[in-house]
Amino acid sequence: MRRARADLVLDIGSTTATYVSLAERVQEQTRIPDALIDGKLANAAETFRQVGALLDVGEHAEELARYAEETLAEIHRLTEQVPPERRPKVYFARGPKGLETGAQGSINIEALDFVAAHNVAAENLGSGGIVNISPEQVLAWQPDVIVTINRDFYVSVWKDPLWQSVKAVRDKRVYLAPDLPFGWIDSPPSANRLMGIRWLAKFLYPELFPADLRAETRRFYDLFYHQEPTEQQLDELLVGPTPP
Repeated sequence: MRRARADLVLDIGSTTATYVSLAERVQEQTRIPDALIDGKLANAAETFRQVGALLDVGEHAEELARYAEETLAEIHRLTEQVPPERRPKVYFARGPKGLETGAQGSINIEALDFVAAHNVAAENLGSGGIVNISPEQVLAWQPDVIVTINRDFYVSVWKDPLWQSVKAVRDKRVYLAPDLPFGWIDSPPSANRLMGIRWLAKFLYPELFPADLRAETRRFYDLFYHQEPTEQQLDELLVGPTPP
């Protein structure tokens, strides 16, 4: 970083004591100011405004902040109509075997908190970060839906004997989250989650979200990446592989 003559180290994510200590060490070792900003999805609007002020791009940051507020408010308004007994049990599968997930409070699974879903791992494992689990635990939880960010797992899960007795697999309700240019749910847990919760909510409650997801994706990419995806790119993002 010193060779690059950076003026600022900008880190957006967890602000727990561990990451505060790391930021302080980086600043001390590099003698470059280190800004650690809360990356929680619920605070996305304020995060954009803080970054905008730091980088002197406040006008565009305000556009992003308003989009974040609009998205979170819309998702909350619609999903709160779903009674608890109609909310699906969802398992978030990370890793090539799908046996890595997030415990309650993990920034990696925050998207599930916004779509009125029962996050089976969070409800059964308690607080923590990224954890490894066993196939027996998934069998015991019997999720209605599996969301994954790993293409290898998505391809293999349909034939893997360990997963054949899981309800979500039997019902063909395993969904591979879009990941271009970055993950929509995680990897990393960033601004793309704003599009990810729209995508996920539409899969879980299509009757509540009749809006055109392709049009919303164009809008998001134009605002955040200054480029509208082509029809082929939209197909790659939104259609994805078909279950066997």
